[in-house]
Amino acid sequence: MAAVLTWLARRGRARDRDGMARFGITSPRVFGVSMATMRPLVRRLGRDQALAEALWQTGWLEARLVAGFVAEPARLSAAAMDRWARDFDNWAVTDSTCLHLFCHAAPAWGRVAAWSRRRGEYQRRAAFALLAALAVHDRAAPDARFLAAVPLLVTAARDERPYVRKAVSWALRQIGKRNAALHGAAIRGARDILALGTPAARWIARDAVRELTSPAIVRRIAARRPRA
Repeated sequence: MAAVLTWLARRGRARDRDGMARFGITSPRVFGVSMATMRPLVRRLGRDQALAEALWQTGWLEARLVAGFVAEPARLSAAAMDRWARDFDNWAVTDSTCLHLFCHAAPAWGRVAAWSRRRGEYQRRAAFALLAALAVHDRAAPDARFLAAVPLLVTAARDERPYVRKAVSWALRQIGKRNAALHGAAIRGARDILALGTPAARWIARDAVRELTSPAIVRRIAARRPRA
């Protein structure tokens, strides 16, 4: 673990820290190392749950990003996922951990509903970042699981915090891109969200409908319809 921190510290750059801050990626402990720079390190480390836990506990932003790639999904319990999620303090670590680690863990679906009720902005974002990741990566999940999640999105659309509303839109759009049935369900969900009438709800609904009704997505969904 110490060797990884030394590797990161040597590659930290003020310009990268400033660039992260401009994109809202902030944390109490930041080296300033881009993801592109860290990729060779991630490949070299492979999977190591003990190392991932040690890196996470350091609190360094880049160490936590690396931990999300190094951790072993099969060894993650719901309690461990909850523990990591409590530490989320920026959108980059939240999204990366959900996309590259949590969505491959057995307790993932249960965490969507549980985290959707959390008060913290990034903890609640994690519910919908994870749902978006599942929509992309869990190809075996039945439509019923995603249909059951749409009401969670409608409820969360009342949350005006930017990182929550952006994740709600993200999840709704990814669900709608899976197939024709879910495309229709996502459009209906967007209409339900629009009916809430709040600024956040209007933004989410319009953002989702804009992408889901775009010619490229409509063609993609049509191509996936079963042939008679």
